Amino acid sequence: MKLHPEARTTPKLRSEIKASPLTQTALAKQYNVSRLTIRKWQNREEMTDKSHRPDTLHTTLTEAQEWLVVELRKTLLLSLDDLTHITKEYINAAASRSGIDRCLRRHGIANLAVMKRELYGEEPPPKKVFKDYEPGYIHIDIKYLPKMPDEKEHQYLYVAIDRASRMVCLAIYPDKAAASTADFLGKVEQRFPIKVQYVLTDNGKEFTDRFTRKGERDPTGKHKFDKACERIKAEHRLTKPRHPQTNGMVERFNGRISDWLQTTRFASSNELADAIKHYERLYNHCIPQKALGYKTPIQALKEWQKKKPDLFKKKIYDLSGLDIYCATIKTTFG
Repeated sequence: MKLHPEARTTPKLRSEIKASPLTQTALAKQYNVSRLTIRKWQNREEMTDKSHRPDTLHTTLTEAQEWLVVELRKTLLLSLDDLTHITKEYINAAASRSGIDRCLRRHGIANLAVMKRELYGEEPPPKKVFKDYEPGYIHIDIKYLPKMPDEKEHQYLYVAIDRASRMVCLAIYPDKAAASTADFLGKVEQRFPIKVQYVLTDNGKEFTDRFTRKGERDPTGKHKFDKACERIKAEHRLTKPRHPQTNGMVERFNGRISDWLQTTRFASSNELADAIKHYERLYNHCIPQKALGYKTPIQALKEWQKKKPDLFKKKIYDLSGLDIYCATIKTTFG
């Protein structure tokens, strides 16, 4: 039975009001309510409260646009502010924050904390605030990838992210070995337009020889990854043992990837590799970041290049087709 929590009358009293031969004034005095309330229940057929939701919803988003907003929320777990910015930029410029909030409520996904609890099984780790750095401070980490139908063993996703611009570099390797980490660092150095000055990793044996069977020691500098850092003139830094939050920036990006992988199915390893490559391009060129003042990583790097050109080794260009791709999203759904 629908009954407003602050209702002054019950369905039984409303039925009495409707059946009573007394005048509206007399009934209002008898039940201690207004004449408008008496008239309302005399004219109603049902004695339960109706929804306060308007019979006709006037929404800015089309059905297709609303579906896209909902999928972005579910897939990327974007905050309301981030989702509003992306929606206005690429989907519908007339959309409002309140309108998007109502859309999320209609679909039962307004509470982001509840969505994260359902996904992680517990409260997600708190965000770590990083000291401001110039481009060139790179976080690197490795995560498992789900095994594809055409694979005998699962592969590994290598992730590098620049602390200042949030630009990412992704690559898939069949193992988690020192030779692979060294090779990946070479790819990062080639693909990033910035000069890599610092590289932060955890203490895994694929990154360092800091730990031995006898315990902790100072790194020897002879590890393959240390040698790779030396070749590109970058300082290799290690996180504090048993404190993965030190590398929290790349951990949070890995969380995005995990959320995406849990909600997407791939038929083969090639299909997964193509999707990850596409996601990297989309993330770097098309998705504004709240931490960057709602600029994309590439836009942030362009601004840095104007201020500090000495930090860069080549001019930054949008990759072929990506400006058109972003414009297509805006044209199709805007």
